[in-house]
Amino acid sequence: MGKSDKTAIQLAFDILPIDETETRRRVEEYLETVRVYRQIGFVRRQAAMTASPEPRYHGSTNAISRQTENIAIWNTDRAAELERQSKLLDLAMGRLKKAERDIIQRRYLDYEDEYDSILCGELGMSERKYRRVKSRAIYVLACALGLEVLIEHYPTVII
Repeated sequence: MGKSDKTAIQLAFDILPIDETETRRRVEEYLETVRVYRQIGFVRRQAAMTASPEPRYHGSTNAISRQTENIAIWNTDRAAELERQSKLLDLAMGRLKKAERDIIQRRYLDYEDEYDSILCGELGMSERKYRRVKSRAIYVLACALGLEVLIEHYPTVII
C-alpha cells in the first residue's frame, strides 16, 4: 500500500501509525495457523504415562497432579479457538476485493505454497501491482482481525 494511501486511511479513521513489519508477521502467522488447521485438522495432546526409574525423595505436599484434566481442557479450548479463528478469517476474507482475496487464498491458504513471482504472472498482474494489492489485503486483514501493531515511539515535535 502506498504511503499516501496509508496516510489517508490513518487520517480518515483517526488511527495511530502501525508497525508494518510486525503487523505483516502476525497476519502471516495467523494465516499459517488457519491453513494448517484446515488441511490437517487439530492435533490433540495425549497424556504421557511413563514411570520414572528413580525414586522421588520429598515431603508430602498434598498437591494433586491434574495432567489429564489440564490436557483435556487445553484440547477443548484449542479446538474451539482454531474453529473461531477459521470462521473469523472467512468473515474478514469476505470483506476483501476479489483480487485481494485471490492473492491471500492462493498465497497463504491453498495447499501448495506458491511464490509471489509465479503468482503475479498467473493472476495477470505486474509485480508492482501485485505487491500493492497484497500489501493492502494484509493491512485490511490486520485491521479486521485485530492484529495490527501500533508504533509506540512517536517523533517529538518541538514548537
